[in-house]
Amino acid sequence: MEINQEMIEKLTRLEHKYAAMGQDLSAYLDGLLYSDSVKYWDYIQVDTLLSLQKPRTAFPDEVIFIMYHQITELYFNLALREFDQIGQHPALTGKFFLERVTRINRYFEALTNSFEIMIDGMEKEQFLKFRMALLPASGFQSAQYRKIEISSTDFVNLVHKDVRSSYDVNSSIEAMFEQIYWKEGATEISTGAKTLTLKEFEDRYKSEFITYAHERRGNNLWQSYLRLPEEAQNDPKIINALKQNDINVNINWPLAHYKSAVRYLQHGPSDIPATGGTNWQKYLPPRFQKRIFYPLLWNAEEVSEWGRKWVEKVLEEVK
Repeated sequence: MEINQEMIEKLTRLEHKYAAMGQDLSAYLDGLLYSDSVKYWDYIQVDTLLSLQKPRTAFPDEVIFIMYHQITELYFNLALREFDQIGQHPALTGKFFLERVTRINRYFEALTNSFEIMIDGMEKEQFLKFRMALLPASGFQSAQYRKIEISSTDFVNLVHKDVRSSYDVNSSIEAMFEQIYWKEGATEISTGAKTLTLKEFEDRYKSEFITYAHERRGNNLWQSYLRLPEEAQNDPKIINALKQNDINVNINWPLAHYKSAVRYLQHGPSDIPATGGTNWQKYLPPRFQKRIFYPLLWNAEEVSEWGRKWVEKVLEEVK
């Protein structure tokens, strides 16, 4: 291959790049000369990825259950990376903000639209058996999902709706954490006591969540939106992207789980509790929690009816 002027210019730029780092270009060229080719299976770590499914039973559909939850956590991680980019941007623009929020929306829409893998993709008889080997683990314990909530909104909006008015945006994170909405979803249905699921979850993540909430206090998605120029804040595309984010995370995603719970666990008056004893009947329906990330973007009627029509639609579908 002839060394033309374009090749010489690239080598010169590389030499300047490595010189600026105090490095010798020729050593890096030697490394390139001796290095092996990149192979898809090595780069994606396919063998490692397919070794991460560790079923607790011999039921084949348990692997579906594991893999879908692993896929979910990967999407959650992608979303958290977008929150980081927005919150840490030194000169945030409307264009950058909209692009990243749209990415987050795509991730959640992909998950929600694929939830039929969970709803219709497992034999009910298998699920009701292998789930008993998973106690007290629960999807409730997804730390990344909790970090997505914390990354999205002012922490006061995650306080249980019955006591939310007692706090404001400047209230103590530690005090608000004790009243966070999701604790009610992991209490024993009969006694109201904390489930082992909740106790273990708090033991593992409570201090981490509180530290994370402090870090996100000034750069969560809502506060980042308020940093935008006024023109961008009034941009209908940006407002609609935030409202869609609210719907995706606080309505569509929990209702996908609700639909799954109705499919597998609802049996009339004596509904089967979720793994860990979580109270899915009260925890999952959005209208019970009134959890809204961006309440100032919604009118009073929308807040009052939050999630109602979606719940009614789900119940109608599973009749």
